[in-house]
Amino acid sequence: MNRMTLTAKGDNEILVTRVFNAPRRFVFEAFTKPELIRRWLFGPPGWSMVVCETELRVDAPYRYVWRHEDGRQMGMSGKLVEFVMDEKLVSTEKFDEPWYPGEAMSTVLLEETNGVTTLTQTIIYESKEIRDAVMKTPMEQGMAMGYDRLEELVASMV
Repeated sequence: MNRMTLTAKGDNEILVTRVFNAPRRFVFEAFTKPELIRRWLFGPPGWSMVVCETELRVDAPYRYVWRHEDGRQMGMSGKLVEFVMDEKLVSTEKFDEPWYPGEAMSTVLLEETNGVTTLTQTIIYESKEIRDAVMKTPMEQGMAMGYDRLEELVASMV
């Protein structure tokens, strides 16, 4: 199985890499189509995505809400800043009940070689202190779970 790597970069960035055994257009679709996003981006066991509103258009807002089986909810909103079809997504993110202050900017780049896609995601925070605090949370395990589900999803699309 492909493993995700998550490392601190520069003063206020996190760099995430993951290889998927699928064409990048499938990975891109899984990041941009609500019916596919719901199948992999739902967090640890007990959570589900109850709201997934997104549109592939620059400046389009998006909204995600997750609910735990015990009733807790977590919401996140942002906007799509830039995209290049099948290659790049740049978006902002801000949580309803922030577990870190301010807003983050995420850039996802997809490169394909012989039907295998390498995802490189850079998340930029407003300060080094915020980035360091985020690095101490279970974010890495949660992202790895999601990307493992994404691997299964895109493999089923081939």
